[in-house]
Amino acid sequence: MNTRLPGWALSENRKAITFRDKKGIGTLKLKGTYDLNHYNIKQIKRVRLVRRADGYYAQFAVDVDIKVETQPTLQVVGIDLGLKYFIADSKGSVEPSPQFYRKSEKQLNRANRKKSKKFSPARKKAKTRQSSNYHKARVRYARKHLRVSRQRKEYCKRVAHSVIQSNDLVAYEDLNVKNMVKNRHLAKSISDAGWSTFRQWLEYFGHKYGKVTVAVPPHNTSHNCSNCGEKVKKSLSTRTHVCPHCNYVADRDLNASINILRLGLTTVGHTGSYAWGDLPSWAVGASLLSNGESVNQEFPL
Repeated sequence: MNTRLPGWALSENRKAITFRDKKGIGTLKLKGTYDLNHYNIKQIKRVRLVRRADGYYAQFAVDVDIKVETQPTLQVVGIDLGLKYFIADSKGSVEPSPQFYRKSEKQLNRANRKKSKKFSPARKKAKTRQSSNYHKARVRYARKHLRVSRQRKEYCKRVAHSVIQSNDLVAYEDLNVKNMVKNRHLAKSISDAGWSTFRQWLEYFGHKYGKVTVAVPPHNTSHNCSNCGEKVKKSLSTRTHVCPHCNYVADRDLNASINILRLGLTTVGHTGSYAWGDLPSWAVGASLLSNGESVNQEFPL
């Protein structure tokens, strides 16, 4: 070992890491597709181990400039986040909701029941370790949840990247997801949609490629008519916007996305917008990898 920093040391080929923090971890082999030889050792600011259901991962916080220069597309878009569609934009395009949790719900419930059957209340009362079969079932159940979570993350990442690459300005709703999931009738569907994850990737890619991402207040974006501006109240089950004032008819989500774009264009340069070159809130104090991943990029051991 010739590359040393306090607490840990990388091997010469940077395929193994040795922890020297007196925790007894020792040397671990690094597996993964990312090559640490691309970075100067001084760029690695922090290393930590993270446990997941399928094993341990080494997280490297690397100090690099992630910005990439791109040619303007001369396109702007407003995005409406929903449950019927994942997103509907002001150009009339929609992205279907993948519903990863819903599709895996039966398997998750089955795995949870198997785990519960192997749980021993007597062992818990006696404060002794549960059986090996219980822990195996618990790990299988956790891995299924982890798979759903990763599917959702990759989907949000792909869609956000596509939206940013195709537009110079992206306007979207500034949704308070934490309050929205308090609705017990919609909580599961909202959580499965992954709106917060999508927004994080949208803002990240916007910062990386120098595009404007602006969050606008969602109040009345679904009710106001995008053609005449009059308010047309409608229930959640009403999927078509029909304006009695100007006779404008459009899909509910399309109408909302046009309103969102209009608000976004009037908001640029004011509070709530991320102008070219400005640092969004998620990136304050964060260290990023040069390949565009955030600080918690996982390297399996």
